Amino acid sequence: MDRNLSLAAGKTLDLNRISTPCYVLDLAALKKNLKILQCVQDRAGCHILLALKGFAMFSVFPLIRRTLKGVCASSPHEARLGREEFGGKVHAFAAAYSDQDMGQLTQLCDAIVFNSFNQWRRFAPTINKAERNIQCGIRINPAHSEVDVPIYDPCAPRSRLGVTAERFSEEAKTDSGFLDGITGLHFHTLCEKNADALERTLKVVEEKFGDYIRRMAWVNFGGGHHITRPDYDVALLCRLINEFKAKYHVEVYLEPGEAVALNAGILAATVLDIVDNGGEIAILDTSAATHMPDVLEIPYRPGIIGAGLPGEKPHTYRLAGLSCLAGDIIGDYSFDQPLTVGDRLAFQDMAIYSMVKTNTFNGIGLPAIATFDQETGAFNVIREFGYQDYKNRLS
Repeated sequence: MDRNLSLAAGKTLDLNRISTPCYVLDLAALKKNLKILQCVQDRAGCHILLALKGFAMFSVFPLIRRTLKGVCASSPHEARLGREEFGGKVHAFAAAYSDQDMGQLTQLCDAIVFNSFNQWRRFAPTINKAERNIQCGIRINPAHSEVDVPIYDPCAPRSRLGVTAERFSEEAKTDSGFLDGITGLHFHTLCEKNADALERTLKVVEEKFGDYIRRMAWVNFGGGHHITRPDYDVALLCRLINEFKAKYHVEVYLEPGEAVALNAGILAATVLDIVDNGGEIAILDTSAATHMPDVLEIPYRPGIIGAGLPGEKPHTYRLAGLSCLAGDIIGDYSFDQPLTVGDRLAFQDMAIYSMVKTNTFNGIGLPAIATFDQETGAFNVIREFGYQDYKNRLS
């Protein structure tokens, strides 16, 4: 197989240079995404934060922070990473906070969003005593679904995420000052969506929460905006943000995770063995269960550079991981030439979510993390993992 593969345009990356498995971030692709996000900030006058739950490769934070305004965190650990390694604004949201969580977050965050009025009332005194000036927000649930995969739909029936309009009305009836101390609202209804989904969402948000928005200083439109996708309607996004700002006189935040590193990285893997059971199966040194959990969770079939759908090319294989999980199956792919032991494969779009979701089930080693610079051809291994990384998670 041709192992001299280009992640995009520019110098090629010889996969034989890589000790697999290894995540490789394409710096040129990352810069291209950041340029688009900068354009949105310039045209719409909004603030874009990096969602650490989607991409947290802190070695490239110095590059990202030239463009983005800060991070959004879902835990004290993410907030600390953002404060120590990124700088800028640190916003936090979680479905619920413990006393220990809040004690840490008040030392790290510029804004904290609460998932319920119960949590807000519980922790308002802690916020008021904090040494930092912390803005507080409430997450709203417009009960408007745009997400195709139920497990990722924040507005599914009986969702635990966000306060519904009905609950807002109940709070208003019992406490006229229920929004005292709250300066912002946050909603998150999207996942890998274009701007038309946001347009539909905003109509519902305004219909149900417009009176409350007018009392706010900022609104966070959440994540799930696939801004850097080739077909994304950037012009519509900017128009929606500008119209919203003009109507309500608020600052607008976006917090994409995927869009920052979309199509900016691969997971390089090696064929370890080929077996036959009703068809050829290639066992790799990577694993869906440990290195790309979304393949099983969603599920989905990641792309591979140079591969096609089953039967599309002359030689079809089922690609499988090396864990003991019977269902550790990545998918069926076809290739121009037969696979052989030692062949390298490059799974696409693996910079997002995969790195932050890796685990050590079966004691399988974590993939190394590296960067590739198309301008210079430089391949740089940022970090490798070993036995201690596995052992230190246990006791």
